[in-house]
Amino acid sequence: MFKKLREDIRAVKASDPAATSSITIFFCYPGIQATAAHRFENWLWRHGRRGIARFLSQVTRFFTGIEIHPGATLGRRVFIDHGMGVIIGETAVVADDVTIFQGVTLGGTGKEHGKRHPNVDEGAVIGVGASVLGNITIGARSKVGGGAVVVDNVPEDCTVVGIPGRVVWQNGMRICPADPHRRDLMPDPLEMQIEELLERVAQLEEHTKELLGAKLEAELTPYSGTAPVGTEPVKRAGELPIVEAKVSTEKAVAMKASETEDDSTPFRMFAKKNTTETTDKPERGE
Repeated sequence: MFKKLREDIRAVKASDPAATSSITIFFCYPGIQATAAHRFENWLWRHGRRGIARFLSQVTRFFTGIEIHPGATLGRRVFIDHGMGVIIGETAVVADDVTIFQGVTLGGTGKEHGKRHPNVDEGAVIGVGASVLGNITIGARSKVGGGAVVVDNVPEDCTVVGIPGRVVWQNGMRICPADPHRRDLMPDPLEMQIEELLERVAQLEEHTKELLGAKLEAELTPYSGTAPVGTEPVKRAGELPIVEAKVSTEKAVAMKASETEDDSTPFRMFAKKNTTETTDKPERGE
């Protein structure tokens, strides 16, 4: 037991830059205190002293804020960092060199009996506030992102994020989250809605540009008196509306026609003849 405690302290020194000395780690790190107490409680549990083991686990929970069921199995060099709010269920199995941050739950779904808590393999990291639920396995060296809810098995060397948890990295390679045939790659509905909205905004912007371009072209085109089918002509400064312009044109044509008709009347012809004779008559004294 003391050998494992020394291993735990060395593991904390190696992974936490804030750790200064073994004494500080033992007295100031509740994760170290909880794992050390759990080893004794687990020994009592395995040797039939389950009532005492359960009582001592509650005492440990009171002082450290970490609840580890005495029936759970913890490996070597398990580091519970900060620790407050960590819950590890009765049938959970945590392998060597696992790091667990505050607020993590290794619990059950309430629908299973017997083995109902997860297995966490070597070197895995469970992020802040993550929930790993049910009889599932977190593969070796995998990472569960903060706040994720994992209810399915996670392969080795993966990174899991989101609710429900989905694999986004595996063996150092990005995995497309849009594959609808795998639950661990289930697309995020909110992300899909945002993408659809952005696409719609882009379409509206393109349509607006087309309308502005058509309006500008209409303003720069000389007025021809007629408008394209389905559009309204643009009225420019100093121009008459189409109806007024049409009426003015008709009035001008009518006035010109009336002048032509007046020239053909006898009175107008006589006046023109008289004017011609007066012009051609020589002045007196010539």
